[in-house]
Amino acid sequence: MVSTGAKKSQRGRGRRGRNRHQAMAEINVTPMVDVMLVLLIIFMVAAPMMTVGVPLELPKTSARAVPTEAEEPLTVSLQLDGTVSLMNSTVPQDELVARLTSVAEERDSTKVFLRADGGIPYSSVVQVMGALNQGGFNNITLVTESGGPSLTGTDGQ
Repeated sequence: MVSTGAKKSQRGRGRRGRNRHQAMAEINVTPMVDVMLVLLIIFMVAAPMMTVGVPLELPKTSARAVPTEAEEPLTVSLQLDGTVSLMNSTVPQDELVARLTSVAEERDSTKVFLRADGGIPYSSVVQVMGALNQGGFNNITLVTESGGPSLTGTDGQ
């Protein structure tokens, strides 16, 4: 009886020893899932920060979204207090045409997005549009928020 117990223990050690050196047939996906969840959270936090940083109350309309392009679009923002921003930097109105002209020389596209607060008088928006045209940008897209009323009286959702 004693001898058979010794053989079993030796046989058991041998099996364990062989199993330690065999390749594992399973893929552990837990670390990959952890990394993907961390990346998802990073992109969820960073995505809202990728919009232009000038806070405006854009008017709502039923228009469809403009398709995106390869080159980052030039954005001009007109705030309620009359401040004009070219991308994220504030530009005095008397220097706007000169700055736009220098930017137009460096860019391939003449497309510009004009973001204007909904409370600004129409005449101020048209004056900035005239400055954009003088600066060499003749393809002006007015930026609005979707979901507003349409001319038919229904919401554009």
